[in-house]
Amino acid sequence: MINKQALVDRFLRYVEIDTQADDTVNDKFPSTDKQLVLSNLLVDELKAMGVKDASIDEFGYVMATVPSNLDKEVPTIGFLAHVDTAPDMLGKNVKPRLIENYDGQDIPLNPNVSITVKDFPEILAYKGQTLIVTDGTTLLGADDKAGIAEIMTAVEYMMTHPEFKHGKIRIGFTVDEEIGRGVNHFNVEKFNANFAYTVDGGRLGELEYENFNAAGAKIFVQGRNIHPGYAKDKMKNAILIAQEFNSMLPANERPENTEHYQGFYHLIKIDGTVEQASFQYIIRDHDRTIFEARKQKMVEIAEFLNQKYGEGTIKLELTDQYFNMREKVEPVYHIVEKAIKAMEAVGVKPLVKPIRGGTDGSRLSYMGLPCPNLFAGGENFHGKHEYIAVESMVKATEVILKIAELYATE
Repeated sequence: MINKQALVDRFLRYVEIDTQADDTVNDKFPSTDKQLVLSNLLVDELKAMGVKDASIDEFGYVMATVPSNLDKEVPTIGFLAHVDTAPDMLGKNVKPRLIENYDGQDIPLNPNVSITVKDFPEILAYKGQTLIVTDGTTLLGADDKAGIAEIMTAVEYMMTHPEFKHGKIRIGFTVDEEIGRGVNHFNVEKFNANFAYTVDGGRLGELEYENFNAAGAKIFVQGRNIHPGYAKDKMKNAILIAQEFNSMLPANERPENTEHYQGFYHLIKIDGTVEQASFQYIIRDHDRTIFEARKQKMVEIAEFLNQKYGEGTIKLELTDQYFNMREKVEPVYHIVEKAIKAMEAVGVKPLVKPIRGGTDGSRLSYMGLPCPNLFAGGENFHGKHEYIAVESMVKATEVILKIAELYATE
């Protein structure tokens, strides 16, 4: 039986450590040293459990092995999660709070912020359960410290229950996942698993083996600042040109207007003066052909505005980030089927759906390690309305163990 209190205690301990990544830092990996505080702690905790080879490398990756206790060869399975939290929401001084036996009403986080049933009706599914919430000033960090706590609790169970049969289990904790660099230096050969699962999904039952194709776009606008009293036919307002660029993208293809398999352009940052402006997008689509067309649309807009305002007005930088893992997972679809069977065995209804985002697993799949994504249990990731049910965390841990058991016994 899972030690629920140990699971909760781990999670609460982990979320109080500031591990926010920084997408403005390009000359170091990981982007912030504070991520290593949690990574080193995890190594210490694994060793205390008896996982002798737990280690951290020069890039901050944690790897460890739970040895097989079988007398036969079975596939080596990996479980992974990431230590960092999102760069665009405060992750420092997180103050988690437990709400036992949730009554189905609005949850005040502080005098100014509440999780309301009107805005977040899905919270009613957790009536009667124990929720962990924020104080309304920071994110919670369940993405992905819930995944870490669940993996660590599963490891502890395997290490203390020799009667529980399993093959060789590899554990990996990555850094900088939230800024798209999570596996830039990850050594798949060293990890040495036949396949793996990221424990980085959302609500109870989520199972994903297809995700967005993803790119980032940075646009720089060079304007011309002239005294406004003498600006006619001379001034080029970089801020307004940036707005014009954005207006040429379809308004119905923004995140707030899309769902399921629908892709989008998402303006995530803008800064500027009359003289210079810069702004950034993320570009997403499940369909590779449409994804490429979205990138081409950005190129065409940049070319049009350069013709209109003069060459060099717009500078566009497009960078591919990751691709849809479906192509790499489908040939070994048994890993999805095994996860479905594991969920059903522990009383969880599988929700197989595409990820409207990406995980380390999407890139790892293209690096030779097929890696679908399991739920970690959280809701409203990356914001101050984030919460997670303890019961979902317990089930996630049970699913991890059941997957290991199924591959050992079937």
